[in-house]
Amino acid sequence: MLQESDWIERGPHQSHHLLERLCERGHFVRVMDFEIGWRERRTTELFSARKEFVALPKVIEGSGIEVVRPALIRLPIVDYISSFVTHALEIGGQLGSWTPDIIVGLGLLNAFSGIRLARRAGIPFVYYVIDELHRLVPQAVFRDVARVVEQSNMRSASLVLSINNALRDYTIGMGAPPEKAKVLPAGVDIQRFRSFGGGSEIRERHGFRHTDLVLFFMGWVYPFSGLREVAESLMGGGGREAGARLLVVGKGDSWDEIARLAKVRGATDLIKMVDFRPYAEIPSYLSAADVCLLPALDTGTMRNIVPIKMYEYLAAGKPVIATRLSGLLREFGEHHGVVYVDSPSEVVAKATKLAREGSLQRIGEQGRAFVSGNDWRSITDAFEVLLTKLVDGRGARFRG
Repeated sequence: MLQESDWIERGPHQSHHLLERLCERGHFVRVMDFEIGWRERRTTELFSARKEFVALPKVIEGSGIEVVRPALIRLPIVDYISSFVTHALEIGGQLGSWTPDIIVGLGLLNAFSGIRLARRAGIPFVYYVIDELHRLVPQAVFRDVARVVEQSNMRSASLVLSINNALRDYTIGMGAPPEKAKVLPAGVDIQRFRSFGGGSEIRERHGFRHTDLVLFFMGWVYPFSGLREVAESLMGGGGREAGARLLVVGKGDSWDEIARLAKVRGATDLIKMVDFRPYAEIPSYLSAADVCLLPALDTGTMRNIVPIKMYEYLAAGKPVIATRLSGLLREFGEHHGVVYVDSPSEVVAKATKLAREGSLQRIGEQGRAFVSGNDWRSITDAFEVLLTKLVDGRGARFRG
């Protein structure tokens, strides 16, 4: 599997859940990743040598996935160029020493190289789409080029998998042949999130009373996550009077900004920021929450995606307040555990209103029922079947 994110520091994402479960079933998995967070570390080392190691499991004990991280020059912009070269060389070297049955790609540049090298070797290539990738390129000047690369990948892959219907439409609009564009929904470990406890201890640890209304967000905090707007409305007065509190577990681009804002405004009792916790602890944090949040701004990046955290929130029986994004509406509709607002600044008022009405438990139960068919076991079954069909079908696996 080829990706342009950090397999070790980020996640668990869909890829971790699926591939670790495939390992559990006896399949061999090797991942090629990218040290995406090097800029935040402010390292003085300009060159990162090639590394190869076995990753510690994120969700399935004993999964033992091998990770290869090609060399990288740690300079802005130059990192793209160097990774394009080193990843292409690494893929070629890997295919020269062994023959995988299938290659799965999640990125832009290494998927571009991987598709062409896979074609030469007669290996099917699956392009797995969880984001509109070109929109995530931080430098606006490169996004048009990234879009062209993304379109090429979608046109050329043997199979294009999307995590929801809105993204499938996006891939077809980008050039994926409709007959090769399929949906593999995100999953959730239903049992893990249903049978949780420890919420009282988490609330006590972070200074919440049992009467507080705890709003919860987990994951990477992007500038468009809407959390700053939620924090601002919480500190505006209404949240404190209503006993509302915000608990955030994660990290990210806007993390320090929100933490600093809470400190400057004397609101550290209202806003608790907790660095990423092990996946095994997340059910306890969800147990401590009253309402879960996805207050993202309506940007092109967020419009069509459905983050995996939505399924985990709902499986835990927690109501979710989310902005009215087209991908979420299409996936969950109305009355399935998700309550929509038009902007993140409305989140706190909506949560306090639902709490006063006594609606939180009923909405949470609706959500849990809705995602009950998205257990990771069945999603992995479907993924395994799709891959097996490609491996066994020695016909026209590439377009053109």
